[in-house]
Amino acid sequence: MSNWNSKVKRLLKSELVRRGISNADLSQMLQRMGIEETKSSIDSKISRGTFSAAFFLQCLTVIGCEKVEVKDYESQLSIAAESKVEYTVEK
Repeated sequence: MSNWNSKVKRLLKSELVRRGISNADLSQMLQRMGIEETKSSIDSKISRGTFSAAFFLQCLTVIGCEKVEVKDYESQLSIAAESKVEYTVEK
């Protein structure tokens, strides 16, 4: 598994744990939104860490996660945030 897959897997799992949401709960929440995912399919996707950006956003949406602070996860995920360089447009 790539390091990035592992990072996004841990990010999603940590958001679920923060809210006390199991994969079975997530399955039910997604189904209410019209997204057919079983607990088993969610278990597999999260276990592998190979899921689409769409699935990731669907999960974050249904659990009520409106904002993910990448900086909050730097220590556990080692993701480098973009530098705060201001860009100028030459005319």
